[in-house]
Amino acid sequence: MMEEQWQANKVIGIIGLGDMGLLYATKFSSAGWKVVACDREELFDSLSERKRQNAWKFDIVKNGHYVSRISDYIIYSVEAENIDKLVKLYGPSTKVGAIVGGQTSCKTPEIKAFEKYLPEDVEIITLHSLHGPKVNTEGQPLVLINHRSKTDESMKFIESLVSCLKSKQVYLTYEEHDRITADTQAVTHAAFLSMGRAWAKLKVYPWTLGVNKWYGGLENVKVNISLRIYSNKWHVYAGLALTNPMAHKQILQYATSATELFTLFLDKKKDELTERLNKAKEFVFGNHTGLLLLDDTIFEKYSLSKDSASSDSKESTSLPNSHLSLLAIVDSWHQLGINPYDHMICSTPLFRIFLGVSEFLFLSPDLLEKTIDAAIDDHSFRRDDLEFVVAAREWSSIVTFGNFDLYKRQFEDVQKFFEPMLPEANQIGNEMIKTILMHSQDSKEA
Repeated sequence: MMEEQWQANKVIGIIGLGDMGLLYATKFSSAGWKVVACDREELFDSLSERKRQNAWKFDIVKNGHYVSRISDYIIYSVEAENIDKLVKLYGPSTKVGAIVGGQTSCKTPEIKAFEKYLPEDVEIITLHSLHGPKVNTEGQPLVLINHRSKTDESMKFIESLVSCLKSKQVYLTYEEHDRITADTQAVTHAAFLSMGRAWAKLKVYPWTLGVNKWYGGLENVKVNISLRIYSNKWHVYAGLALTNPMAHKQILQYATSATELFTLFLDKKKDELTERLNKAKEFVFGNHTGLLLLDDTIFEKYSLSKDSASSDSKESTSLPNSHLSLLAIVDSWHQLGINPYDHMICSTPLFRIFLGVSEFLFLSPDLLEKTIDAAIDDHSFRRDDLEFVVAAREWSSIVTFGNFDLYKRQFEDVQKFFEPMLPEANQIGNEMIKTILMHSQDSKEA
């Protein structure tokens, strides 16, 4: 009954109609809420035409002033680097007694901007859907942060609004949010960004190399998820990496782990490498019980390769892989003292997949030993590993200096290289993610 009254009397405002803003506007308006939205003023005419073509149920206005003055809940769905200047610009127009929130991936600068520029009578309840715009919202984590509100009813109103997403609501402070997102996303993104950068520098499309090199379930995950990241917009990942100080430390550690492990490869220090990885295994997976999150057989079929050779022949001729990207992630968790299982309730789909493949590598019988042997004795991936280390260090440097322009340039350079395959990769990646997440949920329940 209360929700019907709110829907009849409340207006939801969204500033920023990028992919996530559009997702929210569509979901909320389809659920019966009155939604008004805007993007940059020069996009008003084109957005109005898209509204007509797509029969959007929400209203388009010229800018954030028109949104702010009439809306009871305003969501800033903008790039993290722009949150301060946009709240400064539109914040004073906020309707008296309204509630304001945001969708940025790092909440510290967002909250600081709200506190600095919003009128004191405005409440602050912010949120963050921990997934990309192309992922089904149902069952995914949705963080709700009640930073400044006057009554319990305000929070109930926001909970009622977002219930149409059918997400798993998680309640945190903004400090907890930033620490957990750094733990679950920063290194994951760094790994897949580095893979793509390495392949682009080598001018290699890994799915076209025949049966000998990039074949197998783990390889399919690496290729599909890396390309999935590069099919999105650069700011989706830059915001978390560059504006969250806790992410800086983790991305630097990932580059350091990759460098140090690769050095052990080159020096053929097998005993030292084995000891280091076993310590990491014990720290991260020592208390593991039950089924693995993932099973290699479920993602064997998700390959971009058009090669028609039989699975048996591929299996027999595929090359051993050092899996440096996966070894470095587990080593990073160990060095940073992070238990990835502590944050599963706030984990993104990509994080759960990356944890699953890392778990598979370290806990499948004899696979870690074979990987160590390949790292020391087989040079098939030496050149790939070298470029991967260079790429990881490049991303780390960009993040350390907080350079949005350089981040964008490097991201879009790789994106352009893979552009011909991105639509197909995204389709296959969607199918793979859906299958993997269903399997990991079944394993968890088992």
